[in-house]
This record gives sequence, C-alpha cells and structure tokens, in this order.
Amino acid sequence: MSSVDLTAGRFLSYGGMAALAMLVTLRRHTWPTPRQAVTALGMSMLGATGYYLLLAQSIVYAGTEVPTLIIGTIPIWVMLLGKPSGLKWAGLLPGLLLTVCGLALMMQSTLNHAAQLPAGGGQFWWGVLLALGAMLCWTAFALVNAAWLKRHPEVSATEWANWIGVATGVGAFLLWLLLGSESKELMALDNKALIAMACIVTGIGSGWAASILWNVASQRLSVSLCGQLIVSETLFALFYSFVWDGVWPAAAQAWAAVLFTLGILASIRAHR
Repeated sequence: MSSVDLTAGRFLSYGGMAALAMLVTLRRHTWPTPRQAVTALGMSMLGATGYYLLLAQSIVYAGTEVPTLIIGTIPIWVMLLGKPSGLKWAGLLPGLLLTVCGLALMMQSTLNHAAQLPAGGGQFWWGVLLALGAMLCWTAFALVNAAWLKRHPEVSATEWANWIGVATGVGAFLLWLLLGSESKELMALDNKALIAMACIVTGIGSGWAASILWNVASQRLSVSLCGQLIVSETLFALFYSFVWDGVWPAAAQAWAAVLFTLGILASIRAHR
C-alpha cells in the first residue's frame, strides 16, 4: 500500500464526513458560490491532499524525525509572516527564540542521521526536499485561510471546514484514480480492515474535527498566535515517532520539547 493510497483514504473519509454534515445541516447552512467552491478546492490542495502527500512521501524517503523537524518550522514562518501590526517584536521575540532554540536542539540530535548515510543517500535528500514543499504548502494555507475567514465573517468555521472537506474528498478520489493502487491489490491486503479504520479515524478526527477547531482559532486569534500553537503538532508528531520506533527521546530532544512548550506559553502571554 502506497502513501498515495493512505492519503486518498484519509481524505476520502474527511470528505465523506464533511458531505454528511452538510446534508444533515442543509436547512441551517448555505451552499458555497462557484467562486467560494473554487477557493475551497485550492485550499484543500494546499492544506490537505497536497501537503499530506508531500509529507507522507518525505517520510518514506527520509524517515519520520527529519521531516517532522522541517514541518516544525511552520510556526516560525507563520509567526514572522502573520504578526499583527499592533504587536511589537519585543513581545513576540521570547516565544520565537524559545521555539528556534528547541528546533536547534532537536536538529542537533537527529540530523546526525544524514551524516551517517551511505553514498547512495540521495533518497534522503529527496525526502528533505519533499518535506520543504509540504512546509511551504501548509504555511501558505495557514496565512490564506485566516485571511479568508476574516474577510468572510458570514461563513462559519464549520461551513468552511465542510466546503474544504468535500473539495478534499473529490481531490483525494481523483488522486487515487491517477496514482493509487488497483482496488484488487488493496482488497488483497491482510490488514485492510485495520488500514480502513486508521483512514476513517484520522480522516474524521485529524481531518474534519481538527479543521473546524483550526478555523475557530483562525477566526478568534491572530495568525501569529495560531502559528505558535502549531508547535503542539510537532510535539505530538515527535512523540508518535518515538513510540513507533520504540525508543526513548535523547536528553537534547526532551529539552527541545520543554523549550517548545515554553515558547507556546510565552507567545500566548505576548498576545494577551
């Protein structure tokens, strides 16, 4: 089973849940205009199918930790590019520095993997390049999504998540038709039930529900503070990678997690 299949499965579940939610609340909510539908399709490619496919492929080539660290720089870019005009750099600097120091510590202990690669380690750097593409996609998504929601207060966080979800489901289905495995091959998998359950859980939880919560945060908080909160994704991703690999974090990695957490708290304080 390829990363394309996993991406399609996850976001088909997201799209199915979003479509169901739209049908259930049909009388209370409006349908998107053609222009809004096109925007939702573009946003779904930036923040969902395109981002997740690039990230999944980068993990295939470079492992879990280095792509996670690259994705972990998203809060820094969002903080820098989305800083409110009324917030002074002096207030934002402590949280930013703590986050940068945390990333530096984490990279010190994980990027040694790159130096230990054999001569044929070009695949690793291809994975790094894909992770950089994923980082650019989600940084753009965070900035554009927040700006769009603030320009359209008549659209609720749930409506926008549902519109993007349906567009994501359509895009995921087309992606699977073009690049995915044949249905016979998927049905022959021994663990197909477990894989299907994982796609459903992540599609509804990490896709649909998380998108609604993120939209609420984007409406109520500044872009820079939302960006800082993305650090929590890095923390959980690292935690899951350590559990998956069956290893304990090194001392530098543990301290990096502490610095990440302190950075979040410092940024929340600066935005009050």
